[in-house]
Amino acid sequence: MNLSIIFLLVAILIVGIMVFIAVSITSKKRYSFDKEEYQTDWLKIENGLEKDNKQSYNVAVIEADKLLDKALNEMGLPGKTMGERMKRAGGYFTQVNSVWYAHKMRNQIAHEHGFSVNYNQARHALASFKQALKDLGAI
Repeated sequence: MNLSIIFLLVAILIVGIMVFIAVSITSKKRYSFDKEEYQTDWLKIENGLEKDNKQSYNVAVIEADKLLDKALNEMGLPGKTMGERMKRAGGYFTQVNSVWYAHKMRNQIAHEHGFSVNYNQARHALASFKQALKDLGAI
């Protein structure tokens, strides 16, 4: 066999290996969650949101935020705050802005005296948190 053909085959093999390694390194790593546990927790949150109970609106948003933070922590994402962990996880989320909006709403509930959300805002926030949990593979 011609020496130049051997070099060509070796070069193709090396390039193929390098491409495989690059794809492996840059691809999103999936964490293996206990989906049953997360789905059970999520159903409790969704079922806790009652249209005729205004206090349930704030509680549902806070609990959904906690569940997302639990998932981010389980993934081992670094950060002292959930916001820092969310920045690191941004590439996982299909609706980054919606997740941030929902998290900021939770912060307003927790830190601004007298702040409360209405039923539709709570439902929208829950939908954002649910999509984020799906994006991570938790539910």
